[in-house]
Amino acid sequence: MSSSDVSTRESGQLAVASATLGPWRTAGAVGVVGAAAAAGIDLITLHWSLSLLAGPAGIGLCLFFLVGGVGSVISSKGGDRRLRRWAAEHPWQTAAVPAAGLWVTYTLSQIFLGGSGFFGAIWAGLWHAALLGAVIGVVGSVVAGRRNREKGGY
Repeated sequence: MSSSDVSTRESGQLAVASATLGPWRTAGAVGVVGAAAAAGIDLITLHWSLSLLAGPAGIGLCLFFLVGGVGSVISSKGGDRRLRRWAAEHPWQTAAVPAAGLWVTYTLSQIFLGGSGFFGAIWAGLWHAALLGAVIGVVGSVVAGRRNREKGGY
């Protein structure tokens, strides 16, 4: 399946499908542990405020989407082999899915749990999502390049 054989709509559907192949259970566990550790540190250091849960929730969401997103672009085990190959060939499109998920959930958590206001929450969610998408895209590109070199593709 080359890029010219796939429409824009189908490409979006393939990106979502390939992102679902990530280790999301593990990502959930990492996110919960990260959020709990951040909340524990806030409680121990007495950084109490009305938005006590906003920081740990944001950290947990970032870790969740980071582990799941990176796993979806680098893993070669399990799932549909064609989807894995498509994700390896299109790491930036696959990275856009967890980044969009982070943007929505991070923004909502900051609106409802934080005190930054509506536009501040949108901005914070946007730059966190952009950073996450960049990390996942770079990792996926590097791993795909290494796999191609090992197979003699370069």
